[in-house]
Amino acid sequence: MALYRGSMTDTPFGFSNSDDDPERRKKDDKDSSGSGASDSGQGGDQFGAGPFGFSAGGFDPAALGNMLSQFGQMLSGMGTAASQGEKQGPVNYSLAQNLARKQIGSFSPVSDKQRQAVADAVKLADVWLDGVTTLPSGAKRTAAWTPVDWMDNTLPTWPQLCNPVAEHMSGMWISGLPEEAKQLVGPMMGIIKQMGGAAYGSQLGQGLGHLAKEVLTSTDIGIPLGPEGTAALLPEAIGKFTEGLDIPHREVLVFLAAREAAHQRLYSHVPWLRSRILAAVEEYARGITMDFSSIEEAARNLDPMSLSNPAELEKLLSQGAFEPQTTPEQKAALDRLETMLALIEGWVETVVSSALADRIPSAGAMTETLRRRRASGGPAEQTFANLVGLELRPRRIREASQLWSQLAAFGSMEQRDDVWSHPDLLPDSADLDNPAGFVDRTVSGDVSAFDDPIAELQRTEERERTQREESERKGSQSEESQSENSAETDQPQDGDQSDGDDNPRS
Repeated sequence: MALYRGSMTDTPFGFSNSDDDPERRKKDDKDSSGSGASDSGQGGDQFGAGPFGFSAGGFDPAALGNMLSQFGQMLSGMGTAASQGEKQGPVNYSLAQNLARKQIGSFSPVSDKQRQAVADAVKLADVWLDGVTTLPSGAKRTAAWTPVDWMDNTLPTWPQLCNPVAEHMSGMWISGLPEEAKQLVGPMMGIIKQMGGAAYGSQLGQGLGHLAKEVLTSTDIGIPLGPEGTAALLPEAIGKFTEGLDIPHREVLVFLAAREAAHQRLYSHVPWLRSRILAAVEEYARGITMDFSSIEEAARNLDPMSLSNPAELEKLLSQGAFEPQTTPEQKAALDRLETMLALIEGWVETVVSSALADRIPSAGAMTETLRRRRASGGPAEQTFANLVGLELRPRRIREASQLWSQLAAFGSMEQRDDVWSHPDLLPDSADLDNPAGFVDRTVSGDVSAFDDPIAELQRTEERERTQREESERKGSQSEESQSENSAETDQPQDGDQSDGDDNPRS
């Protein structure tokens, strides 16, 4: 899991690499002509080459200039917030917004024709969805957004996602200090918090700027980021997405509009759903821990001179001592969150497929395209992992889609959609393993779990206990395997060479 390892450049605080210097790119292109790929990390790697944007091949003055420039912007953002009397939270969102706007760069404005096309597509999709779900339309308004529009309209939601992680990380570092150190840094806590907020804000700004150019709709990553009741599509990104498909642009637009409209129905008429997902992210953040003993060990063995060597610095950061540790509680929280996202995506897939199957021939192909895009961890998923600190991969979408389809086939559309009436009625991870059992219980009207919440709580606790034991068992097996390998290495070797020849290893 990615936990604040940097922005989308894989570099601390989002510092960019040498690819951002056009003059250097021209020089490198000339130097590398006829001699293969450059060693400077410019082989199309959008995530950078090494810490601070320095490649292992040597020091890059252009990267240092970019780094200092962005560091200056970060400090400027701190000063602006302080002078305006803004309340300092765990993340400097004013700085994030400014950096994101610069990261987005130039873009095409939305034309009246594009705006009308989006409105027509959402309206048509909503009419078709009326016949395949009992949930009424949730799109009170439609919008065609530019990347900047997406950033401005989703920014109010990001504090709910980022603050829990940032607050817990900051508090954890302070709590891990010795008492003497806490007393020393006490008078500087205000400055330290400002610097931490600026660092997180810089990272968020870089990530939002990248994400704004990748998303296709307001619900593209599965979480409701935009204003409630607004079905929004991004025409420029959709146009680029369509270029790689052998499908008419109109069909792609209606298909994505149907997905957006289906998401809006679910989030608008299941009032607890939005808050439950955001609460799950916060629950995950509460479980973040650091192994300070590993950090102390790394510090004792650190050669200060190695900090001037980018290759040695990269090696140090890659050892994992400075990364938060994943706990069994976090794994359980992540499993619940991924199951919830899979259920949402599976339901959207089911109703959209039912609505479009006989109307848009390419609907099935586009469904598979989006599945592959998500499964491979596209730019949107990777950016989100770096921003919030966890990989939100609804890994079981196919199983969830099959469960919803079977429930409608063996029961009814009404029974399928009524499951969303209360969180206790939703299927869990075990139900995705055995959808037939869940379908049988739901169709037969067995709601004993809902009528007996204590029994359901006990079953939930039992499942979580089993998951923790399984995780601990796997960890124990891994340690035993490492010990056995070490013991084999330490055994004395027979000095008789002929024995080795008579008994060759297979």
